[in-house]
Amino acid sequence: MAGPAGDWPEAAAATSARSALGGYRAYARRWVFLLVISLLSCSNATLWLSFAPVADTIAQHFLLSTEQINWLSLVYLVVSIPSGVVAIWVLDSVGLRWATTLGAFLNFSGSVIRSMPCMAIGTQDPFVFLLGGQSLCALAQTLVIFSPAKLAALWFPEHQRATANMIGTMSNPLGILAANLLSPILVKTEKDIPLMLGTYILPAGLAFLLATACLWESVPPTPPSVGAAQSTSLSFLAGLKLLARNKAYIVLAVCFGGGIGIFSSFSALLEQILCVNGYSSEFAGLCGALFIAFGVLGAVALGLYVDRTKHFTEAIKIGLCLTSLACVAFAVVSQLQGQTVALAAICSLLGFFGFSVAPVAMELAVECSFPMGEGAAAGLVFVLGQAEGVLLMVLLTALTVRHAEPSVSTCRDGQGPLDWKVPVLLMASLCVLFSCLLVLFFHTPYRRLQAEADAGPSVQEDACPATAAALHHAPCLAATP
Repeated sequence: MAGPAGDWPEAAAATSARSALGGYRAYARRWVFLLVISLLSCSNATLWLSFAPVADTIAQHFLLSTEQINWLSLVYLVVSIPSGVVAIWVLDSVGLRWATTLGAFLNFSGSVIRSMPCMAIGTQDPFVFLLGGQSLCALAQTLVIFSPAKLAALWFPEHQRATANMIGTMSNPLGILAANLLSPILVKTEKDIPLMLGTYILPAGLAFLLATACLWESVPPTPPSVGAAQSTSLSFLAGLKLLARNKAYIVLAVCFGGGIGIFSSFSALLEQILCVNGYSSEFAGLCGALFIAFGVLGAVALGLYVDRTKHFTEAIKIGLCLTSLACVAFAVVSQLQGQTVALAAICSLLGFFGFSVAPVAMELAVECSFPMGEGAAAGLVFVLGQAEGVLLMVLLTALTVRHAEPSVSTCRDGQGPLDWKVPVLLMASLCVLFSCLLVLFFHTPYRRLQAEADAGPSVQEDACPATAAALHHAPCLAATP
């Protein structure tokens, strides 16, 4: 499997020469690449959840069951687990440019196919087109989700990597937020469904156009840092064996993957948990919006902080501990009635602390597994998180029991409401468990930063003192012009 080192065949031999000659360079077009990936990620997320906020209207218009509507979202989780392994190979073998272009093509094609029941008169089975389009978008998701860590590593200098990773990663929850806000605005009646489907084609088409026209290469002509020049991608099996012996990576993958699973379950089950105690679906939507909005704010703040200080391990440990406290608070308060202000505040804090550690975890996955390919390092964490999410959602729903419907319930499924006390307490307990395991057992050197410090200066000046302090290494070398 060829990787970045293959794209720069003389990278290893030329590293010391570049250090001496000041040969590392950051290109302005890296921001165009980041824009394309961010737009693509945001579009893919809007396509994922565009049906959920208007599920009743979609079901009525296309004569679908509730289970069929749910599959239009669940297909993303099901497809992402096997396709994630293929996406890792594509990113590290074919290259970032072609992987992004392929993801943009699949995303755009899926958005068009799922609109065909509204374009073609007399469609016999609209569900086939809807599910087929969503499946193509789901295939694109893994290529999109794994890309920010690799883009940051290959195109951005050391002092901008965490920020670039944060921007690319947080574009996905912004897309989820946009879908939850935009779909109900666009669809007031059944006749508005074609407008909604057509609207979501536009950003997908724009992302495909930009990916095709504006992305010229997978790696820059000259790497921006020593880490980018020395990054390699082993064969897939050899890489798996290497990661299987990396204790720090395994701890991070299991614990942060569990966090991904918890957050996926929280997002999917929030309305069902709250309706039992009289909270409206509108309020549940508000809590979900606050969860994402404050999560993006937290990610921006923490991304800027770790870019300057390089305190990756401290940031993720403290962030997960605070996330656990917020999760426990939600498990308790969500079972009480009339606590709208408290629940809104708790959901905001849960997003602020939980989402903020996602880009940091992706950077740590690369740091502790360097020189393993960035696509594999970040991708396997996500695949494991999706698998844990599926298992957790099955477990939580299996632990619910129906009871006599209380007068305060606002659940609309036509059956007795579910008792979520045990599932939400289990969710909080698992969050605490994963946080404790990470705090106690995750210890790693920053291998990529260490290699960069050993090899010499990079393109930036201001990050050098922070790197030296983070590594407890030799005094910082003067940066070359």
